[in-house]
Amino acid sequence: MQILFEDTHLILAIKKSGIPSQNDPSGQISMIDLLSEFCSAPVFCVHRLDTAVGGVMVYAKTKQAAGALSVLFQKGEVTKRYYAIVHGAAGSGTMQDLLYHDKRINKSFVASTRRKGVKEAVLEYKTIASDGFMSLVDISLGTGRAHQIRVQFSSQKMPLLGDRKYGSTERCPIALWCHHLSFVHPFTGKTITGACTPPKADPWTRVSSSAISSF
Repeated sequence: MQILFEDTHLILAIKKSGIPSQNDPSGQISMIDLLSEFCSAPVFCVHRLDTAVGGVMVYAKTKQAAGALSVLFQKGEVTKRYYAIVHGAAGSGTMQDLLYHDKRINKSFVASTRRKGVKEAVLEYKTIASDGFMSLVDISLGTGRAHQIRVQFSSQKMPLLGDRKYGSTERCPIALWCHHLSFVHPFTGKTITGACTPPKADPWTRVSSSAISSF
């Protein structure tokens, strides 16, 4: 496990794909377990990445820090950027949708009208490399809804590579990775930034590694 930053309040680490962000009912080892062991003390989850998704995450080391970090996420004051490989030629642009997350089946849907449980979702994206059949895109999240990136791209006929839940036919890990996370430290006032590139493994080996590293 790679640690990117740590102080008495919080810790930034890289979550590998396949590891739950928080304690899992099945008993699977989670980031909470790994970081609590590393810190020799409990840590607190303040945001999530889907289990199948990897990348930079921040955890609180105290309840006070957990509250302060949660406020930053709620106010949209945390910058989150992702790499994704999507089917098709993606181009660049903004996606703005209404999303509904059905907790019974753990799946999100684009809604046509506002109603209870429906929330606005916004993201911006830019293509880094494309061969016409698939595109490597860099995504900036404006909101943090459940499965947001996955369902928004799927709704535009550009499902993420390997995301069979949302329309991909490829049998590979989901091509989604949080490569950048930054925010103003709630106690020191300093800007904290964590960044990392995806692992050199499938599906990321399907695109140019120089395109990822040079962006």
